[in-house]
Amino acid sequence: MIKSRICDMLGIQYPVFQGGMAWIADASLAAAVSNAGGLGLISSVNAGTEVVRNEVRKCKELTDKPFGVNIMLQAPNAAEIAAMVVEEGVKILTTGAGSPAQYMEMWKAAGIKVIPVVASVALALKMQSAGADAVVAEGAESGGHVGELHTMALVPQIVDALDIPVVAAGGICDGRGAAAAFMLGADAIQVGTRFLAAEECTAHNVYKEKILKATDISTIVTGKTLGHPVRSLKTPFSKSFAKMEADPSVTPEEILAFGTGALRKAVKEGDLNGSYMAGECAGMVKKIEPAKAIVEDLILGAEKVMAEKAAALA
Repeated sequence: MIKSRICDMLGIQYPVFQGGMAWIADASLAAAVSNAGGLGLISSVNAGTEVVRNEVRKCKELTDKPFGVNIMLQAPNAAEIAAMVVEEGVKILTTGAGSPAQYMEMWKAAGIKVIPVVASVALALKMQSAGADAVVAEGAESGGHVGELHTMALVPQIVDALDIPVVAAGGICDGRGAAAAFMLGADAIQVGTRFLAAEECTAHNVYKEKILKATDISTIVTGKTLGHPVRSLKTPFSKSFAKMEADPSVTPEEILAFGTGALRKAVKEGDLNGSYMAGECAGMVKKIEPAKAIVEDLILGAEKVMAEKAAALA
């Protein structure tokens, strides 16, 4: 069975993280992934600090296994969330959209493992120096906010630069992708898009149906001109967003106003004018299944692929 130093560090059975997807990653999904042996994560972008607190408490009722919270550091309530996770005894955090340095002393004093999401070697080194316990190296194949570098090139460069464990993310959907990540030197994988099709994922059924119907060319990156590129499914909303970006007569403020609340509309309402964030691997997701089946397929599939390739090359 595939196991790495990050399993011992976090007390998990399998080196599989579930992505902390905004408005999607709640107690239901996080607990299911943790109960399956991976690391479930709760998003902090979910209708306010007290709502997230309640999700943390609910997750504790649903699992006795380790789970974590993903904190978006540019969120207006980031400081509140940073304190709340200490109050609630959360022991694992992933962070994005900024540096966690200002909270590191508080979190370390509380015995929290801090794992920032990074998209470059420079940022990864900065996070290691700040005291991060590991990093998530996320390639541009992923859904949601993306960087410039892609997983195949990003992961090995960060692995070579750091002493702490590296979690590979972006475009990983099955055992083949997991095996590739491990061969690149990653200690674990983070998966988001495939967990959108988990039975325990509470996203609207329209969202799930769109994932299942996706193909290899179903995603688009918008927001580059605003400095906030986001990968999502091609929908009337994302196409309109792209058209507005290309129109010099439309101001950035108008574009941002158009996009405000779009993810929530998709996740909670199944509104076709919402933003259906998903990674490039969406076209590989073919069925709704329990989170446990997804976790086991990722690990057992990786073992099978690596064993078959080793035998073929012997």
